[in-house]
Amino acid sequence: MTLFRLDASIRTDGSASREIADIVEAEWLAAHPGDTIERRHIGVDVLPADAWAQSVSGEAAGQQLAAQLVDELLAADAILLAVPLYNFGVSQHVKTWIDLVATDPRAADPTAPLLAGKPVVLCTVRGGAYGAGTPREGWDHSTAYLRRILEDVWGADLTVVEREFTLVGVNPALDDFADLAAEMHQKALSAAREAGRALAVPQAA
Repeated sequence: MTLFRLDASIRTDGSASREIADIVEAEWLAAHPGDTIERRHIGVDVLPADAWAQSVSGEAAGQQLAAQLVDELLAADAILLAVPLYNFGVSQHVKTWIDLVATDPRAADPTAPLLAGKPVVLCTVRGGAYGAGTPREGWDHSTAYLRRILEDVWGADLTVVEREFTLVGVNPALDDFADLAAEMHQKALSAAREAGRALAVPQAA
């Protein structure tokens, strides 16, 4: 069995989204020891900024890259995405990845969604708090967008694992929220373990 994992953090160390995804991956591997994990880290090994335009205009280089990205998704039995919130939305790296995938003909048929029924776990983190009643409620323009693409357009069987207040302990202005942040952290880790076990079930059945 194959798990495809995509990381989008620009950090190589200390990534909060990677921490959560690592737990999901570990749970999947516990059920599938020795099985394959295919990886792509678009936050570090970035996709060419002009590849989307190349693919749209029919240039071979862009279309070949788009086809490779789609091949990675279709070959996987399960998918794990680690995508942090940057500047209230997805990063340019994530948007380029999605836009490139969307140019491949296999992603363009609305009657046959690209990831129809495929189990996908999205691990997403936010530096501050964006929940109901917070001053920045509604400022997270990433999670809803990713749900729309992954779930509604591509048809994935989506589970979202979220963590907020990752900048507590980094930004002194958030020091008063240390206890709440610690509680959110532990809940996210627990949710990641649960999501990882659930992600493994279809492959084990």
